[in-house]
Order: sequence, then C-alpha cells, then structure tokens
Amino acid sequence: MRKNVRRPLSLSRPSVALLFALTLLGGAAQAQTRAVRQYTIEQFMATTRVAGSSFSADEKQVLFHSNKTGIFNVYSVPVAGGPAKQLTDSTKESTYAVSYFPADARFIYRYDRGGNENEHLYLRELDGSERDLTPGEKTKANFIGWSFDQKSFFYSTNERDPRFFDIYEMAIADFKPRLVYRDENGYDFGDISNDKRYLAFEKHGGTSNDSDVYLYDTQTKELKNITEHKGDVAHSPQVFDPQSKAFYFLTDAGSEFSYVARYDLATGKTEVVERAPWDVSYTYFSRNGKYRVTAVNQDAHTVIKVVDAKTGRAVALPKLPDGDITGVNISDSERLMAFYLNGDRSPSNLYVYDFATKKATRLTDSLNPEINAEDLVGSQVVRFKSFDGMEIPNILYRPHTADAAHKAPAVLLIHGGPGGQTRTGYSALTQYLVNHGYVVLGVNNRGSSGYGKSFFTADDGKHGREPLWDCVEAKRWLQKQDYVDPQRIGIAGGSYGGYMVLAALAFKPEEFAVGVDLFGVSNWVRTLQSIPPYWEPIRKALYKEVGDPSTQLEFLRETSPLFHADKIKRPLIVLQGANDPRVIKPESDEIVENIRKRGGVVEYVVFDNEGHGFTKKANEIRAYKAILDFLDKYLKNGGAATETSRQ
Repeated sequence: MRKNVRRPLSLSRPSVALLFALTLLGGAAQAQTRAVRQYTIEQFMATTRVAGSSFSADEKQVLFHSNKTGIFNVYSVPVAGGPAKQLTDSTKESTYAVSYFPADARFIYRYDRGGNENEHLYLRELDGSERDLTPGEKTKANFIGWSFDQKSFFYSTNERDPRFFDIYEMAIADFKPRLVYRDENGYDFGDISNDKRYLAFEKHGGTSNDSDVYLYDTQTKELKNITEHKGDVAHSPQVFDPQSKAFYFLTDAGSEFSYVARYDLATGKTEVVERAPWDVSYTYFSRNGKYRVTAVNQDAHTVIKVVDAKTGRAVALPKLPDGDITGVNISDSERLMAFYLNGDRSPSNLYVYDFATKKATRLTDSLNPEINAEDLVGSQVVRFKSFDGMEIPNILYRPHTADAAHKAPAVLLIHGGPGGQTRTGYSALTQYLVNHGYVVLGVNNRGSSGYGKSFFTADDGKHGREPLWDCVEAKRWLQKQDYVDPQRIGIAGGSYGGYMVLAALAFKPEEFAVGVDLFGVSNWVRTLQSIPPYWEPIRKALYKEVGDPSTQLEFLRETSPLFHADKIKRPLIVLQGANDPRVIKPESDEIVENIRKRGGVVEYVVFDNEGHGFTKKANEIRAYKAILDFLDKYLKNGGAATETSRQ
C-alpha cells in the first residue's frame, strides 16, 4: 500500500501509523453447503504466526520471528529445510527479528515494553548476551538498513526530540552512533544511496493525499524537493539504484493510482518506469541490482513481479498453492529469495526459492494440524452500490453451513485506518467466527486505500457520516442474500474500525443488532489532542481529514460517539489494551462507564500487558473467545439485555 497519512491508525509502518487494522483474508466462496467440524479458539490459536526474514552470511539460515511459544521470539531455520531453532527466549515482551550481521551469526532484533511502541534495537552477541543499541526511556528507534560496504548500519531515533526522527550511522566495529541527518521539520525517511551521499525523505502536505519526495545531499547539505506540484498528489520515496545514479519513487500524478517513476540524479529529469491498473505498493532492487521487485495491490490481493533489471524481462516465479506472495527478500548473492505465502485457508508460511534450480522449499508449517483446511472458507470479492451510487468493494466469507434453509447471522468487519483496507488472506478471528456459523463481510467503505485516490479521499471531513452510511448499505446488501438472517446483523472493528462500530451504534442506533469495538476512538477531541509526539509529520493532514481540535471543536464533538452515547441501545463489547499509545484507555473507559450508568448492555475486556493490538496468544484467546460468546448470546441467540462486564 502506498504511504499516506492514514497509516497513523494502522500498524503497517509505525513511523506513520495510527490505528490497528484487522486484516481479512481471501479466495473463492464455496458453491454449496456442507457439514464441517467446529474448532475451539484454542485450536485456532495453536496455529503459528510467522514473519520477517534475513539470510545468514553463508546463506544457509533464515532469521524470522514466530509466536510458537505464545509470544513472539526470534528463530532461525535452515534454507534446505528442517527444524527451526529458537534464538531468543522472551516470556514477557514480543520480540521481532530484524537482521543477521553481514559476516557472522550475530543479529539485531527489536521489542517494546508492554505494547507502548517505544521499540529499541538490540544486539544478540554470539555468546547469547543482549545489548541495547538505542537506549532511552522514551526513545523509539527504527532499523533502516546496512551500508553497502556492510561495515555499519543506519537507524532513526527520536531520542533528541520526541516529535522527529534523526538519522544515525552505527559502525559495527565500535557501535558508536554518528549523526547523519538532524530532522527539524518532520520528514519520513525513505532510503540512502549506496555511496552514502544522498538520503531520501517524504514530507507530508496538508491533506491525506499530498506529499513530496526530498533528496538530501550530504556533501552540499542541500535538501531538494524533486516532486514539486500543485494540488493534491501523493509521492512516496522507494529506492536508489545500486549505482547511486537514480532514485525511484511512487507517484499518482495525473493518475488515480500510484506508479513507479525514476529521477536521474545528474540531470534532474524524471521518467515513468512502471504502471499498473492498480496501486503499486512498493519497488526495490536486490543488493547488486540484478533484480527489481514490484508489488501491486490488485483488488485486495498482493501481486508480486520480479524482473531482470537489465532486460526488463519478468523472472519466472514458483508454482504455489493459492495465496499471495508477500515479504519478498532476495539474498546478497542474488541466488535465493525468501518470501511468505498467505492464503484464505492457510496462514503465512516461509519459503525459500532458488532462482537457478527454480525450486521453492517451504520452511514452516503454520496451520494447526488439528484443523482441516477444507473446513475453513475462501473469500469472495463482492461489490454493491452505496446510497449515492458509489461502488463499494468488500471481502465476503460465507460459512459452509449457510443457505436459504439455514440462514446465518452476519457481522460487518470494519478495517482500521482511516484509509486502511480489508484484504484477502488468513485471519484466525475471521475463520473462527465463520467456523461458528457467522457470515463475515469485510467492508472497504469510502476512504479505503487501494481503489484510487478519488475513493481514498472521499471520506475526508466526513467521518461519522458517509463512510458510516456505506456500512449501513453493506448491511442492507447482506439482508438481500438468501443465506443471511436479515434481523441478526452486527458490526465489529478495530481501532478506526472500532470508532465506526461506536458511531454506528450512536448515530444509527436502529441499524445493527450488536457492536464489537476493539480499542476504538470514542472521543476525537481527546484522541487528536493526545496523539504520540512522533505523529507530528502527519498531524496537519490528520486534522484536515478528521478535524482540527483547535478550530473545529464542535464538529469533533458531533462526530464523537462519546457525546452521543445516550443513543446507544444495542449490546456492545469493548476490548482495550491498557498500554495503548494510539487509542488510550480512557477512550474505552468513558464509553463503557456512560453506557453502564444508563443500565445498558456492555461488556468490557481489558488487557494489562497489551498496546494497540494483540501480541500474545493468551490474550488473543481471551479476546476472541469473549467476542464469540458475546455474539452467540446477543446476536445468534438474542440474549436478554442485562448489563454484564468483564475486567
């Protein structure tokens, strides 16, 4: 997905991210009903989540992270296949792989404290000892990458000023940081050239679809805008070519969708490199420039293209089971490619592909063997016309058991953002709900990314209204399906999606039977006034889209469910991480307290060791079980409206 100010409300890229997005997963809807085995949440959560990849210096191992132990830890696995070896043994904080060292088996990894998002970079020495490379109580650090000579690495940190990220280079000979660029204006880092002369940054403008690419010359100290424009155009830095002669970036200038452009460092000329009828999500080169990898966001699927950089010809990719290839990482020798394959019925698995032999080896087996993949469901992309004729894309999951004779309850699942996207792929929560008889419709209401910039900006200044009305139309579309019980349709969502749930119950109180809110915004005034300091680069654009608390206080109160909670009459469950820095706990405390005072039906589940989302299996089990119990009681079975609470 292209970088944009909506990311603050998602976890996709922490430096620009805001709200947590619940990801949906896809395939093809089944043609007829059939009996399936029903699985417990413990069985679903026995499935393993894996991510990340880094090749060892000898390219015989791949570094990654997995929550096999119930919490994320770092592992290595042989490229040839075989058992994975656990390298970290955290029992408290989820720990994520970053990179092997270029010449030995040391590696860098990262973690925060209880979900506060102030991640540090840590070094694991050969003797197993740990070293914090970026100390500081409130410091947030981001690994950027290794220098081309592999004698140092680059990282960013907001240690000096919590609002901005300075760029440092750290030599591995002594691990002493050297300041490369001091940020005083709120730039997002993009890339650094192999000759270390140029740095690329993104500067956000005043709207959600307005940004520029700047290049900083470390020799002349000049900072130059290479994408000057009028109006709203989004530009996103990508990569310098290996020869440090050109810079590649994404732009949607003159187009609904972002495409790849190249800027010549010597002449200053820009040319188009690659277009697609959808957004290009990213592009980059392998270490020595043999390959260029491009990803396209094609109707909620990720489509990967690898080309020979000299000839421009497409490189053959392996034939694999249904699913999307993601997380592509080419080894330094350019012989091997690590990637993940994610499908509707199959969670992500790590693979390694040998370009010479054209053989792909699967290195992990994530799905719990107790679960028969045939009992899970594939997704279907469906579209409907909203109240004003705008076409709304959605991802549908229909239970195997649902038909006209066995009508099922349904749940709308609203993504985070603003500006996130419901996508295809595996989701334990979605499959759990569908396996227990619920139709799930992931709604890409106006304002979602991936469908062109006109659609993306169609919700600006309209939150709590038009995007919500799209959700109401989604409910009406569901009511027309003969396998859906038209009276039993609820709404669920996380982060910005949680706001949509609260808005639906407060502003359209008769529409949805129940609501499931995972750490959703209830009071825009407080949320916008308490955003983390490192959101400073996108603050103006966020205010432009949602509302400015200094000048639009009354508007923000009108669109904040907390101030209209007296209208909420349907049962609601709220789930909240105590350490959430994005949607702070008082957001949920107050909406729950307000409903309780009126004797309404509300359940409240708080997680003392989580932030904005779940990183621990035990908490996921508790959360998803609570959601299903709530839906079974108040949606499937129409339970009595008595106040209950969970702490």
